[in-house]
Amino acid sequence: MFPNQALRPIEVLLVEGSPSDANLNIKSFLNAQIANNLHRVEDTESAMNYLREQQEFTNVPRPDLILLDLNLPGMGAKC
Repeated sequence: MFPNQALRPIEVLLVEGSPSDANLNIKSFLNAQIANNLHRVEDTESAMNYLREQQEFTNVPRPDLILLDLNLPGMGAKC
C-alpha cells in the first residue's frame, strides 16, 4: 500500500451466470473478512455495460478486481 493511499474496501465485479457458483464466491468473500464491495452481473453483455458505465450501470465504481466465469455464453465473441 502506498503511504498516502486511504484505506478503502476493494471493488469486486463478479461476472457469474450460475447462482450457486455466485453464492460460493460471495460466501468466500464473507469468510475471508476482506473489506470489499461485491457487485455481480450474470452475463457478458451486462459486464461490458458495467465496465463502460452504460444503461443501468451509470456511476458505478471501477472494479479493482474482476472475477470472470469463462464458461459464460458469448465469451468468445466478446473477448
